[in-house]
Amino acid sequence: MPKATQTETRHGVELSSLDQPLFTGAEACKRDLIDYLEAASEPLLRELRDRPLTVLRVRPGQQPFMQKNLPDYAPDYVQWTPVWSESGHREIRYPLCNDLRTLLWLGNQRAVEFHPTLMVPHYGESTDVLGGTVTHLVLDLDPPEGSGFGVVVAVAHLVRQALADAGLAGAVKTSGSKGLHVIVPVHDLGLSDAAAATRALGIPGGPLLGLRLLNIAAACAAVALSYLLGRDLAGGDRTIGLVTAGRPSPPVPHRRREPARSAPRSWRAGRSRR
Repeated sequence: MPKATQTETRHGVELSSLDQPLFTGAEACKRDLIDYLEAASEPLLRELRDRPLTVLRVRPGQQPFMQKNLPDYAPDYVQWTPVWSESGHREIRYPLCNDLRTLLWLGNQRAVEFHPTLMVPHYGESTDVLGGTVTHLVLDLDPPEGSGFGVVVAVAHLVRQALADAGLAGAVKTSGSKGLHVIVPVHDLGLSDAAAATRALGIPGGPLLGLRLLNIAAACAAVALSYLLGRDLAGGDRTIGLVTAGRPSPPVPHRRREPARSAPRSWRAGRSRR
């Protein structure tokens, strides 16, 4: 059987080093990533469209790194939008992944995580991210020190009930780290209203804190609120990672040796995180 070529062109995008491992120790090669992105392009592009994007890139022999500023060598078909960074005192050129060519080009750059903003910005003479429309509320649930994953699952179910009582529904996914994300689709919601809705889950007397489950609901709500009100986008952006095949975790002493996965879960999945 002939060996697959290292280079290829798909949809007008030149791809290279396709048979190299994605990162040191990876069981997948770049071709696997490109194949996955191409097969999943329709739902991915639907969620990425018109949202400033930060990606996590990997390389063999290097630690993963986040990239938000579009490099100068990017091809002309990759759209971007300028966002002023108050903390960095500079303009950031955020890529916009609005078509298949851009998605595959990012894959060729070994982008394995895609972090779009939680809101669709207001586009005018300048790009106003925080003045845009919030499309998702996100509760980031992590276990407190010394607690297990079962605590996170229990709180997630409390969040689900609180949302149902408010006439809302959320989907749950593993975060790619040690907790869960509860994602709630919303429509035509401004940032201040989104923050208030998220904060309402954790205030004293609220539906979560009132149950006093190991006293961690307030911390969960605080983390969720930081996703919406946190630091300036280009200085420390708050985004949500889309579902991907796996988060690379190179085997270093203080980190797990197996890649953690950002993946959807059923509410009936019990206490398993895998």
